[in-house]
Order: sequence, then C-alpha cells, then structure tokens
Amino acid sequence: MSNSSDSSDPNAVPDLSDILPPYLNLPPHLSAHKYFFVCTLTVAAWDTLVLSPRTWRLLRTREWPALKILFHFLRVFMPVEFTIVGVAFFDTKWSQAQCSHFFLFEPICTAILLAACSLVHVIRIHAIYDKSRNVLFGMGGLLALQVVVTAICCGFYRSTPLEEGQGCIAEPKANWVGIYWLSATLTYSASFFLAVRRSLRSLQVKPLSYWKLMLRDGLNLYGAVWLVNMVNMLFWFIIQPTGANDPVRTIVTSMAAVLTASMTMRIILAVRGSLAKGGAYAVSSASHPSRSGNTNTTHVLSSARPGGALPGGPGTVNPVLSLGRVGGGGADPAMYAVPLGAAAGDKAAADWDGKSSVGGRDQKEGDIFPVESPVSAVVVDHHHADAAAPDGVRVTVESETDFGAYREKN
Repeated sequence: MSNSSDSSDPNAVPDLSDILPPYLNLPPHLSAHKYFFVCTLTVAAWDTLVLSPRTWRLLRTREWPALKILFHFLRVFMPVEFTIVGVAFFDTKWSQAQCSHFFLFEPICTAILLAACSLVHVIRIHAIYDKSRNVLFGMGGLLALQVVVTAICCGFYRSTPLEEGQGCIAEPKANWVGIYWLSATLTYSASFFLAVRRSLRSLQVKPLSYWKLMLRDGLNLYGAVWLVNMVNMLFWFIIQPTGANDPVRTIVTSMAAVLTASMTMRIILAVRGSLAKGGAYAVSSASHPSRSGNTNTTHVLSSARPGGALPGGPGTVNPVLSLGRVGGGGADPAMYAVPLGAAAGDKAAADWDGKSSVGGRDQKEGDIFPVESPVSAVVVDHHHADAAAPDGVRVTVESETDFGAYREKN
C-alpha cells in the first residue's frame, strides 16, 4: 500500500529524463562528444585567426610550389569542413533521414584532409634528406597505402542511431575500420622518426642544445601530430562503446584532424627560404658526387649582411668570401659568394634564432652553416690560381662595393 501511494504522490519529484527534450537529454559519452567538438571548433577558429598575417605574407610571394598550394588548401578546407560538420552535429532540426544522406561527408572530407597533410610530410622529409630516393619511396609508399585504406574504409561507416535533435554523427560499422586512422598514424610516425633522426645527425656538424634543436627543426610540430594521432588510436582500439548509439570511438577524431592540419601548416611556415622542392634544411648540406667522381663538393647557405659605409667612399664596402671546389677536372665549379661585413665576430653566428621567409623562424642574417662532409680548404691567390691546385675548397677574399646606396644618396 505504501509503495502504491508513494508512486501516485503528486508531490514527488519527476525524473528529468522524462521532462527534457532529446537534444538536452544526452547520454554521458554523447554529451562529452559535443563538448569536445566545441573545443575542436574553437581550435579551428583560433588557428584561422592567428595564421592570417603569415598566410597573407606567404600569399604575396611570387612562386607557387607544391607546399604553398597545399598550405592554402589546408587553410581553407579545414575550417570549411568542420563548420559544415558542426552544423549537422548541433542543429536540433537535423533529422535522422537527412543524416542518412549526409553522414559520409566527414569521413570522406577528413580522408582528403589527411592525405594533403601526409603529402606535405612526404615532400618535406624528402627535402631535408637531400632528395633521397629511399626516403621518397618509403614515405610515398606509406602515403599511397593511407589513401587506399582510407578510401576503402569510408564505405564501412554508418550513421549513429541517435534520437531526433541529438545530431548527426558518423561512426564505424566495425572496430577494424580503425585502420582508417592507423594508416595515417603510420605515415606521421615515420615522419616524426625521420625528422628526429635528421636533426640528431646535424648535431655532428653544428652542435646545438636540444631545446634550440627542437625549435629550429620544428620537432615539436612533428611530435604534436604524432601524439594526437596516437591518442586517437587509443579511443579507436582500446575504449569500447556501451551500445549501438555510443559514439565514444569518434570523440577525438575531429580534434585529431584539426590539430594535424594546424601543425602541418606550421611545418610549412617554418621552412627557411623558398618552398620550392620542399625547401632547404637548416644545416644543409651533404655533398653530392660530381660527374668526374670527386665528392668534394660543398653547398653553403648564406645571406647578405649590410656593412657600414666608408667615410668618403662612394657606397658600402663589404668583404666577400668566395667558396668553390678546386681540382677534379671538368667544367669550372660553381662559386659561392658570402658577404662577411661586420658579422665575423657576431655572436649570432654561433646560435640559431631568427625569422623564416614568412615571418617565422629562420637563420639570422650573416649566418653561414657548415657542411656535413669534411673537405680540405686551400687559400689560393686569386690572380695566380691554376689547375694544378689540390682537391678541396678554393677560398678567395675580395671586396664588394654597393654603388646602389651611393646613387640613392645622390
């Protein structure tokens, strides 16, 4: 009697699940999914605003290499994709009938986004390894595998059976569909490993603290891409859903895609100098065998540095260091003119800290990076150089007069 009277008591507090509409009465994992997607949209919007000045500076450059095209593609494609996905996710009037025709949008667009990001990694890693074919074939093979796997897995998604007004979410039909993200994670793992390996190898040429090394080569960017994709793997293969309408496995996927695109764009912006052919490496460069078989070839990265004007002189005069390979026969070797100016005793030549071509990090003006393979250096009289000089590097010191400054003054 007491139970029946209690159940019919008009003063009893009703259950909130019987009062709230479906779009507010959310299961715990779905509620967490929505909160996390708000964070994803916030990161995408913040990234779009923060990168706007550097995007404009990059857009104004004349050349259009592959990395620049991919940067602007990611810059537009990523926020557009997740804005559309967000509308379908949060619109309470979005019916499940509409969702059944739309749910493949996110996995297909994310596959395209990840392929573009992976292509950036392939181009960049290939460049910092001095266009090594082994690196190109290895990274290219992983990219091809990723494209094939993600394309196949898109056919094994379904719409999560949620109530009307709870949103539209795509989820895998089976746990093995997680290879969609596993294929991308393999590519980014290889990219991170090769980037770290290349950086550690450069320490033999130019010693640097690990902190500066990380910032100089953008290892924090490669590491962030790898880490967010590994966390995504944990949700896909370890955490198990509680039912058919539990989207817990896809909670991190949107954030993983946004952060991967964001960090990849910053990898492009961190490239020093031109983006053509993947850009140059900070400590560039390994020697390449010449046609005559002599491998004593050196490449030097340098930038001009203005000197002080000479009193009574017509313009600015800087000492110029010219480097070139001596001996070995064949055609005249390429000469490298390095303006020295007042930078000889500059402390900046010892450390890395500067700006990139679009306002990020790069070497300071006047920095001259060493070569990776030791070669002999011979000082040769500029007016009495002959072909009998030994193999090595010709060092010629001349003077360079800047008449442009004189013309501007007059």
